[in-house]
Amino acid sequence: MPHNILIRNFDDNVYSQLDDLSRQKGVSINSIVKDAVDRWIKNQKEIPKRHHLLIYDNEKDLKRLLRTIDKFARESDWHRCFISSSNLSITEFLEKLDWVDELTVPFEPQNDIMKYFNSILKNIVKDSKNKEICCIDFLINDIFKSSMIEAIKLEKTYDENRLGGLVFCAYRIDDLIKTAITGMIEIFDLHEQVFMLKGEQIYKVHCNKESVHTLFLS
Repeated sequence: MPHNILIRNFDDNVYSQLDDLSRQKGVSINSIVKDAVDRWIKNQKEIPKRHHLLIYDNEKDLKRLLRTIDKFARESDWHRCFISSSNLSITEFLEKLDWVDELTVPFEPQNDIMKYFNSILKNIVKDSKNKEICCIDFLINDIFKSSMIEAIKLEKTYDENRLGGLVFCAYRIDDLIKTAITGMIEIFDLHEQVFMLKGEQIYKVHCNKESVHTLFLS
């Protein structure tokens, strides 16, 4: 049985614009609103597969952020895990917060990177027990320092085969800026969003391809 829905703060200006669009499209306002609601419900039922880049420059700020991420992940009952790097301080910090280290075999540059990476993903899937994951990958920074090409290859592979939940690839800024701009831009492009940590503040970084003419436009 259909129900009427009261939408608050739906002012005359918004209603007028919606009315104009409904006439142009030849559909009723009710149909437009219902379609928007249906799509919103559908999106909520689908498990998001987010792949973000997190750039930091010191452990103090990073650990402060990790405490906050831990709080949100616990409240959402996500599988909290990380992929450890050579930085034992971060590993010990997250283990004290009861995060699962999905790295079972230490990384060696001569490893078959793709096989190694796939084994880590299998660990995450197995340990998550069908929960959404909240994972922070620190190992990717070690791989990047060893070989930018291999790191980009792994980023591409994961971006095409994302797990359900939220994955942050954590890079130290002093390692990231040692590469050519081409490599840095490619790393940026392989992530859904780019975040930069400064003290207690988080900045979202936008990296858009522009033409030379943009330099002369206000």
